Amino acid sequence: MVLTDLNLLDEALGLHNQKDKPLPLCGRFVLVEDCVDTSGAFVLHHIIKRSLTSHPSSSVIFLALSHPFSHYDRILRKLGCNLAAPRDNGRFSFIDMLMLQCPEEGKPNHAGLAAIFEKIERVISTLHPDNKKFVTVMIDDISLLEVAANGSSNDVLDFLHYCHTLTSEYGFAFVALDHKDIYLNEERPALILEVEFLADILVNAEPLATGLAKDVHGQLMVLNKDTQHRHGISSIKIHNFHFKIKENSVEYFFPGTITMS
Repeated sequence: MVLTDLNLLDEALGLHNQKDKPLPLCGRFVLVEDCVDTSGAFVLHHIIKRSLTSHPSSSVIFLALSHPFSHYDRILRKLGCNLAAPRDNGRFSFIDMLMLQCPEEGKPNHAGLAAIFEKIERVISTLHPDNKKFVTVMIDDISLLEVAANGSSNDVLDFLHYCHTLTSEYGFAFVALDHKDIYLNEERPALILEVEFLADILVNAEPLATGLAKDVHGQLMVLNKDTQHRHGISSIKIHNFHFKIKENSVEYFFPGTITMS
């Protein structure tokens, strides 16, 4: 399917150059980092829509630790994407982890995270072999995985490594959201450094450096480790632009190019 309404976010993610790939972002890990002042959830919503509309056989496996299905369905409907239909026909597999039972304080939860990955594997096993190259696995969000693991960063990192192997084993796209400001009391913990290292694309949602503005809700920095350089040498592309969240869409623009209202 040809994407005809590309915007600055699509271009930064590399969706404008997908002619030889079966699915946008296939085989890549996209890490979205945000903060309390500026949520990056809209990036996840955008990628869900792009993933489901990129190919008739495409599917999304969504691990939800933040909100129930109704939350995402309501938002995606505003964006012109009905999640109920792909959920009913198996193209949108919603794994609801809101009621996840956490272990007693001080005890790790190896079995719990292993069970979550087994859920993902069970969904994968139901897919037709020809459709396994059209899959996007998404997590909302990593910081709550740490809660589920009773604070064990090592267990969370192991789990994310397992999910990351799906990008090479099957060519899946892997997308995850993390709230970076929950680590402000620590000095760049190993978990964040390792996950950022694993990511092929890092999307950073931040408030404006100049403070709040009526017509600009924040800024995005997209660091894309382009591994498809024509000389076989990986290159890093950095995109910076602003965004404004509207009722039924998100507007992306370069600083100084929006008409203020």
